[in-house]
Amino acid sequence: MKLKGWVLWLCVVALLANVIFLFAANLQKAAVQVQLQKARTEADQLRGQVEQLQSSGAAAQSTENARLRAENQNLSQKFSQLQNENIRLRQQSQKLNQQLETTSTAAQQQQEQLQQLQAESQQAATAPDGSAQSLPSAIAQLNQCINNLRQIDAAKQQWALENSKTADATPTAQDLLPYFRDGVFPVCPSGGAYTINMVAVPPTCSVPGHALPQ
Repeated sequence: MKLKGWVLWLCVVALLANVIFLFAANLQKAAVQVQLQKARTEADQLRGQVEQLQSSGAAAQSTENARLRAENQNLSQKFSQLQNENIRLRQQSQKLNQQLETTSTAAQQQQEQLQQLQAESQQAATAPDGSAQSLPSAIAQLNQCINNLRQIDAAKQQWALENSKTADATPTAQDLLPYFRDGVFPVCPSGGAYTINMVAVPPTCSVPGHALPQ
């Protein structure tokens, strides 16, 4: 009987020990589950913050890229405009230099013509037939006609510049009227007829010798 009693007590003690162990294990499991749930919650919060930062960073980067693209496009347009303006100014400068060179050459040649006419006038002054009396008038008419041809050529160049015409364009007398004083087309004092010609070709007069110096 005593042995059975001891065995029974041992069983009871073992059962109580198991109950206590299971209770302690359940407490630990519950604590671990609470910590795990807390860790999950913190992880979810951190994940949400990371996603928010990524989204915010992507939006900011996209905005900055759009701004940089717009600035780059504006700079490209300005650069293109400056290049075109530079080309236009260079062409205009070349054209003005050519006109200046042509005018200088024409003035020199006209001076040579005047010197030749003066020499002929002096020679005619000694002629017995009195033909010298008509030379001053002829010289004045030649000078006036050359001046008219220069005005026509200048008006033609201005017309081509303002209307973006090419060198092979040919204006009419009506086209050039706004570029003359009082809107009157010049008339040769010797009765010659003017031919305007293309922009690249100087105007001419039908009177022999009435021409722009080459």
